Amino acid sequence: MTGRPEEGQEIAVWPDHWPRTPREIATATADALAAARSESAEPFDEAVAVLVDLPYEQVTAVHAGMVRELLEELHPDGLAGEDVQAVLERSVRSGLRWLPSLEPEAVIAVLTGALGVSDSDAERPKIRPEQYLAAGLLVVADLVAARRVAPEAYLRRAVSEIERAETQEMP
Repeated sequence: MTGRPEEGQEIAVWPDHWPRTPREIATATADALAAARSESAEPFDEAVAVLVDLPYEQVTAVHAGMVRELLEELHPDGLAGEDVQAVLERSVRSGLRWLPSLEPEAVIAVLTGALGVSDSDAERPKIRPEQYLAAGLLVVADLVAARRVAPEAYLRRAVSEIERAETQEMP
């Protein structure tokens, strides 16, 4: 991934105080979302490969934070099961058009995980990290498109929230 903007797109500038890993997460996430927007499988897969090599918990926390914030903004009066189903259907349908390796089970796992409704006792299918990350990015891309916003501000806030939580002292 070059990190270069597409025509008409500005390159994101991340805060100077961010350490290397959050910058890499933000850059690869932004690259993947740009690739998802243009339905470009090769650049998307390249960005996912970069994310797989970064700390998994941090990457998934950033993406889950973005999903939660976007869902809250899209559904300020509360999220219904039908709303989640609509995101699931749109994400899977649009993703399968250009990303045949998409695992619908991974999209379900992303949504339930971001919403904190995963059943830890339920038997889960084995979802590889790259499948989970790809599904998460497709969900974020869907929500950004539904909200009609650029993803960078959400990405900044998600990384900043994790940074804040990690630096906050435990009582």
